[in-house]
Amino acid sequence: MSPIATIADAAHPIWLWSRPEEIESAALDQLRNVAALPYVHHHVAVMPDVHLGYGATVGSVIALRDAVSPAAVGVDIGCGMAAARTNLTAADLPDDLAGLRHALEAAIPVGKSSHTEATDHSRAQNDLWSAFPDLHPRVQTRLARAMAQVGTLGSGNHFVELCLDTDDAVWIMLHSGSRNIGKELAEAHIGVARTLEHNAGLADPDLAVFLAGTPQMRAYRHDLDWAQTYARRNREAMLTAAATALRAQLPMLRTPTPPEHGPHAGDHTFALVNCHHNYVAAEHHFGADVLVTRKGAISARAGEMGIIPGSMGTRSYLVRGRGNPDSFHSASHGAGRTMSRNRARRTFTVADLAAQTRGVECRKDAGVLDEIPAAYKDIDSVIAAQTDLVDVVAELRAVLCVKG
Repeated sequence: MSPIATIADAAHPIWLWSRPEEIESAALDQLRNVAALPYVHHHVAVMPDVHLGYGATVGSVIALRDAVSPAAVGVDIGCGMAAARTNLTAADLPDDLAGLRHALEAAIPVGKSSHTEATDHSRAQNDLWSAFPDLHPRVQTRLARAMAQVGTLGSGNHFVELCLDTDDAVWIMLHSGSRNIGKELAEAHIGVARTLEHNAGLADPDLAVFLAGTPQMRAYRHDLDWAQTYARRNREAMLTAAATALRAQLPMLRTPTPPEHGPHAGDHTFALVNCHHNYVAAEHHFGADVLVTRKGAISARAGEMGIIPGSMGTRSYLVRGRGNPDSFHSASHGAGRTMSRNRARRTFTVADLAAQTRGVECRKDAGVLDEIPAAYKDIDSVIAAQTDLVDVVAELRAVLCVKG
């Protein structure tokens, strides 16, 4: 139970579940900048899907003492995965899945779009809306938009999929976060952190931190918790909307009711997982109470269920955590990009996209070319690099994918 490699010449040790030569130099620079923060506890843990991010790499787990860096959380606060196993099997699906894809696209707004008004699910989130006046002043004109975006997907690498496991059971799986409201909150607080005197002289100003006991930290933690809750409920709303849309064509469909709190743990008979992979948690590691930021990483405590998705139209994995202390009880959040979106658009063609997503009902146009599978790491290699962090519970093969 140990990392694949270490970087020992940084201010704090960097433990890698990836080979250094497989990480771009700019991302290694970011990791060294993080390790130079005086608040780092013990070491920085780096997941096998690591790649360049804003301030801090995607795929890093950082434990800080009495401090937190908003950039080490990510601007899509609470982004994560949800998956629900249905009672359907492959035999219940039509030969042509285009109608199901169009039904999902009609039910779940994608890209920058939103519902025309708040849905019943959104209006039921009374605790979120009553707390809205206490959020950062920058977002105070965004209440109506935040309400209308509950149950919406977003763009980029966010998706809704229908998948089959090895028993041919049908799963609904999706990836999304806190939408624009989370992004605005993150950017507002990063801006505040950069102005604080104790952050002067950082190697990267984007790594500015808040310190425990300060009003700025209290304000950020309040807004962070709010956005993490918003993100989780956004995924629950989409699962409900997806099931309703599919049931119109597949009336025999049944799905589990989302739980009120956290993912289910247990054996392979579990039915639903909903987990963050951009978030903060107060935890205890290596003898200290710390704030752990997982940016592109999931919690993988012993017995805890998680989801590690592949790229568009490839395999994904449901996993059970092994509680490895070296990774701060964490694992990767997905396959991880190998090239930027612009480079992917320059490198590949729509014909390449069609070939690489053959057998999957999905968009095959220039608008999603940057999400082509070849722009990502091989998911099986990513899983193989972290066998000491998680056990695979189920393999899911996408047969339908909705992208923003």
